[in-house]
Amino acid sequence: MTPALTLQVTASDGHRFELLHVAAATASPRHLLWLPALGVSARHYLPLAHALAQRGCSVTLHEWRGHGSSKLRASRRQDWGFAQLLATDLPAAVACLNAHGMPVDTLGGHSLGGQLACCFASQIPGLQRLWLVAAGSPHWASFRPPQRYWLPLAYTLLPGLACLLGHLPGRRLGFGGREARRLVADWARVGRTGRYRIPAQVQQDMAGLDLGCIAVCLEDDWMAPASSLKALRAWIPGCRHQTAMLTAAQLGVAANHFAWIRHPAAIAEALL
Repeated sequence: MTPALTLQVTASDGHRFELLHVAAATASPRHLLWLPALGVSARHYLPLAHALAQRGCSVTLHEWRGHGSSKLRASRRQDWGFAQLLATDLPAAVACLNAHGMPVDTLGGHSLGGQLACCFASQIPGLQRLWLVAAGSPHWASFRPPQRYWLPLAYTLLPGLACLLGHLPGRRLGFGGREARRLVADWARVGRTGRYRIPAQVQQDMAGLDLGCIAVCLEDDWMAPASSLKALRAWIPGCRHQTAMLTAAQLGVAANHFAWIRHPAAIAEALL
C-alpha cells in the first residue's frame, strides 16, 4: 500500500493545515482533490484514497478548518463559515498542489464536501470531473416525510445552540464535530432556504459548469437521498450527470451515510 505524503499548507489568513496525498499505483494523469463531510478528518478517507490509487487515480485529501491537522478549533474566539472554507482554505490547497506539480483534474466530496465541491469547482482551471458521494442539498423541501417535517426545527435550533455555547458540540449531539458558529449558520441557511450564501458571480459560474459529474447514492441513506442530490444538481445544470445507486449487498456494509468510508471498494469502482 502506497504511503500517504503529507503536504503543509498555510492559508492567506495564517491558518495552517495538512493535505494527505496518495499517489496512483501506476502512472496516471488523473488527480482527485477530495473534500470530507462535516466534522470528518481527512485521515478517515485514506481507505478511499488507497482504493482509488490502486485503480490508477492519485488522491489528495483536504482537511477542513477546525478538524484533524488544522491548527484551529472552533470556539467563541475562533469562528468561520463557508466563506473561509471556499475563498481561503481551498484556494490555498490548490495552490499548494500546483506548486508541487500536482494539478487537480477531478474534484469530489462526501456530504458537505460534495456541496462545497459544487460551489468551488469553477475556481479550478482545467477541472474535468466532479465526483459526489452521499451528497445532496440539505434543503428541507428536498426530503420526504418524516425528515421534511422536523428538519426546519433542526435548522433553527442548531445555530441557536452554537451561538449560545460558542460552537456546536457535534460529537455530543451525534452530528458533525466541534463546529464553528458561522459554519453551522451557513449550513442551516441552506437547509431553510435552499440557497447558498455565495457571490452572484460564483452562482453564475456554477450554472455554467460543463463537467462530467458522477454521483453515488446509497440506498438507505436518509441524510442524502436521491431527492436531495437532485436539488444539489440543480445548481450545476450544465454538467453531464451520471448516478449510481448502491445497495448494502454491493457495498458489503450498510448502505448508509458513513459505513462505506471503511469499506470503499464499491464506491471506488462506481466513481471510476
